[in-house]
Amino acid sequence: MSAFSHLDNQGEARMVDVTSKPAQRREATAAGSILCQAETLRLLREQALPKGDVLAVARIAGIQAAKRTHELIPLCHALPLDQVSIRFDVHEEEIAIAATVRTTAKTGVEMEALTAVTVAALTLYDMMKAVDKTMRINAIRVTEKIKA
Repeated sequence: MSAFSHLDNQGEARMVDVTSKPAQRREATAAGSILCQAETLRLLREQALPKGDVLAVARIAGIQAAKRTHELIPLCHALPLDQVSIRFDVHEEEIAIAATVRTTAKTGVEMEALTAVTVAALTLYDMMKAVDKTMRINAIRVTEKIKA
């Protein structure tokens, strides 16, 4: 009935069956940013934000989120993650966020990378909102996908 992978022949939602797929090394990178006022970024650089080292907390939040993606997104497979790395680059008016996720599994890790970036950005927003009411999370997307 349907060519959609998440629908069965009756059109009902289902988890994609990956039983017959071989486990392969897989990697995905996602990126996004949070736009901030220059003063907020000055406080960040000087480690003078009221809630402390927001980048360290956001990094841990992103890693934890990647590990729990299957609990947040219906029909997403639980995957044994080999590595999750989160990088932040503080620019003039934004913090660029990138997450790379690696595994050896039967399905890819794009959702885990996207979830890591999203939750890292949300954590930054939460921890800096007291000093910046204008922040905006922007342009979250998959930037690279590797299957070897």
